[in-house]
Parts: sequence; C-alpha cells; structure tokens
Amino acid sequence: MFSWVGSEAAYVDTIDVRQMGPIVLGRFGGCSRAGQSKNEDGCLVMTGTDWELTVLLDAHNTAESAELVVDQFLRYQSRLHDELEQAAESVLPTFEHVILELLTEDTFRARCETCQGETACLVVVRKGNYVFWLSVGDCIAHLFHPELGRLGQHSLNQRQFFEWIGQVNTFALPVPCYTRGIRELRHGKNRLFLTTDGLVECPGEPFSEATDIGRMFTDTEAQDAVRNMLNSIEHHAVRDSTTILTWSIDVAGDVTQPSNA
Repeated sequence: MFSWVGSEAAYVDTIDVRQMGPIVLGRFGGCSRAGQSKNEDGCLVMTGTDWELTVLLDAHNTAESAELVVDQFLRYQSRLHDELEQAAESVLPTFEHVILELLTEDTFRARCETCQGETACLVVVRKGNYVFWLSVGDCIAHLFHPELGRLGQHSLNQRQFFEWIGQVNTFALPVPCYTRGIRELRHGKNRLFLTTDGLVECPGEPFSEATDIGRMFTDTEAQDAVRNMLNSIEHHAVRDSTTILTWSIDVAGDVTQPSNA
C-alpha cells in the first residue's frame, strides 16, 4: 500500500517517476517560474491477488480535503482488501456501495464540513478482466487498447466540473452527483492511465487529446513514457501540478465479441 499528498512533498520543479509493483507513479508539482508554489494532488495505491485499487485526487484552496480522503481510504483498508479478494462477479457489481459507504460516513462528512477546500476524486479498480471506476469531478481515466483505439474509444470516464468532496461536498447534496462504471478489458495488452488535469491543460496542449497520451507508450517502457510526458510539460512551463498512475494488464482468455464475428 502507498499513499501520498502534495502537502507532504510538493515536487515543484521536480519530476519523480517510480514503479510500485505493477503501477508506475509520476509526479510533477509544476514550475515555480510559472508561479507554482504548492501541490494539492494526492493518490493512494493498494494491490492484492489479481487486483489493484487506485485513488487519484486533485484538490484546490488547500490539500486538506485530499488528506481527508486518503485518511478515510486508509481507515477502510482492511475492508477494501477483503472485498477485492472475492471473485470479480461477487464484488464488482456491488463495489460502488462500499465506496459510497466510505465517502458518506457521518464522521467523514463532518470532517469535510470543517476542512478548507475540496477535491476531485477518481477511484479505479482492476479486478480480473474487468475495471471499475467511480469519479467525482475532473480527474481523467483512459483505457488504451489497439482494438478500442481503432474505434476511437479511449476514455473510461468523462470529466465533470463543479463536483467535489470536502468543504463543498457532492455527498451533502439531497442527490449526490458522481459517475461510475464497469468495463470488460479486451484480449491482449490493456493500459490503464489516470491523470490530474495539469497534464491536459498544459500550455501548448501537448497532451490535450487521449491519442497524444496513448502514442507516448508506443515501443516505450511505461516509466520512460511517463517521464517523457512530465519532461514535456515542464518544458512548456506548466503551472498546475500533475500526478499520473498507469499500468498494463494482459488478458489471455476469451472476451465478448459480436455474434457474427
């Protein structure tokens, strides 16, 4: 298990790329020459038997809301682990309820009311040949696979603005607003790619399109691809911080195909 919030280490003017089991983590806190002085991103990574759970956070005003979400997931670490050790068909159809229980717990909501600022929150779980995601706000998740790419399909989620967890909290609304989904992975090599918005909103927009990101992994090791992207946005004097989580999954078995294939 790994967790980090930008208030602990900001990585302003510093690129950090590291391998954590199957997952590559990339962090860049933005350029001080563009006015950056802090990092309000955060992330959490858990792995187990045939699964990975990732949480990506992009806070504003302060990093306090990201700290609260990370702490809450750590409190539920044992429960999440036990759930995800079950068979995919048992856990994934109802995993949304576990995450909602975590994010709507009375004590957690009370802590959110007194924190300064709020955060986008993206939860992505790979279990077996499936990927589950739940998204509040504007973090980005892509699924790259040649078969999907030929059809122009790259994104898992759609960015949503004016959704947060924290001082302003979607789960305090009469009807909470978030998106979630489950997708089957395709035969062969699938790449999951998560990022905060500093990467796609960089001056010059070198990675504004999903295809620009996916192309970076062509014939390139994942750590090198992530480092190359972070070097590029540093060269473009990006101000906003960027945090990336990416990993690949090889699917060997049969997958869903049309009946006339």
